[in-house]
Amino acid sequence: MTTAFPRRSGVPYHRMAHCTDRHRWWRPLLGALLLLGLWLVLFLLLYTVAYGLGAAAGRRQLPDGSVDLGPLRNTALDLTSIAIALPLVFLVVRWTGRRPAGTVSSVTGRLRWRWLARCLLAAVPAVLLLTAITLVLPDGATGSKDSGPWAGWQSFLTSLAVLACFVPLQAAAEEYLFRGWLAQTAGAYLRSPWLAVVPQAVLFAAAHGWGTTWGFTDLLLFGLTAGWLTLRTGGLEAAIALHALNNMLAFGLSAAVVNGLSSEDTAADASWLLAAADIATTLLYAAIVLRLAHRHAPQTSRLP
Repeated sequence: MTTAFPRRSGVPYHRMAHCTDRHRWWRPLLGALLLLGLWLVLFLLLYTVAYGLGAAAGRRQLPDGSVDLGPLRNTALDLTSIAIALPLVFLVVRWTGRRPAGTVSSVTGRLRWRWLARCLLAAVPAVLLLTAITLVLPDGATGSKDSGPWAGWQSFLTSLAVLACFVPLQAAAEEYLFRGWLAQTAGAYLRSPWLAVVPQAVLFAAAHGWGTTWGFTDLLLFGLTAGWLTLRTGGLEAAIALHALNNMLAFGLSAAVVNGLSSEDTAADASWLLAAADIATTLLYAAIVLRLAHRHAPQTSRLP
C-alpha cells in the first residue's frame, strides 16, 4: 500500500544547508549575525522615516516616543517591520549559506504555487470554523478588553484592502524566518527533525511576548504543527497558507470595530476559550493537509 509520504533518498527539508558541498559549520552562525544586524538597521531606518513623516505632518507623539500615524497606518508600519525580514532571509541563505535562496522555500528549490493553492483551500474551512466560534464567544473571551462599535463599511473595506497587501507578507516572513531559516539552521547541526522543529516553535511563541499561559501554549502548538507540516510536506506552503489566513481573520475582526486596530492585544493574550478553539482548528487543518498530501504526494526531500 502506498504511504502518505513515500521514502525517497535525498536531503530532507531541515537539512537543506547540506544540499550543496559548500556547507561549513560557521556559515549558519555568520548568517544569524548578518540577519539580525541587517534587520535591526532596516527596522530603525523604517521607524525613523515614519517618525520624520509623522512629525512633519504634525502627528501627536505616543507615550513610547513614536508618532501616531493612525490605527491603520500604524498597523501597516508594524506589519512592514516584520515583512522586511523576508528578503533578508533570502539574502542570508544565498550569501552566507552559499546555496540557492529557494531552498528555504521547499526541497524543490522554489515555492510550489500549486501546492500553496491547495493548502490555502484547505485552510478555508478551518478559518471559517474559527471565525464562527470567535463570533459566538461571550464578551471578553477573545482576549479583547472592549469589542467596540461597528466601524462602518467604508472604514472596514478600506482596512481590509490595506491588510490584504501587508498581512500575507508579514505571515510569510515569519514562516520563512521560523519554520524556514531557523529550522534549517538547527538542521545544519542536528539530524533529528524534532530537534529542528522544537526550538523554532519556542522562539516563535516567545517572540509574541508573554500574555497568558493559554496564549503562549496556543502559539507554541501552532509553531510545532506548522514546523511538522513543513517537514512532512517538504516546504513552507502549508504553514504560510494557515498563518496568512489566520492573521487576516484576526486583523479583519479588529478592523471591523472602531479603534480595533489600536488594540495592543496579540495572540499571546488569548483566553483559554479562544486558544482552545484555535488549537482545534489548527489540528483540523493539519488533518486536511495530510489528506491532501496523501493524494498529491508533494516532494519531501531534495533528490540527488
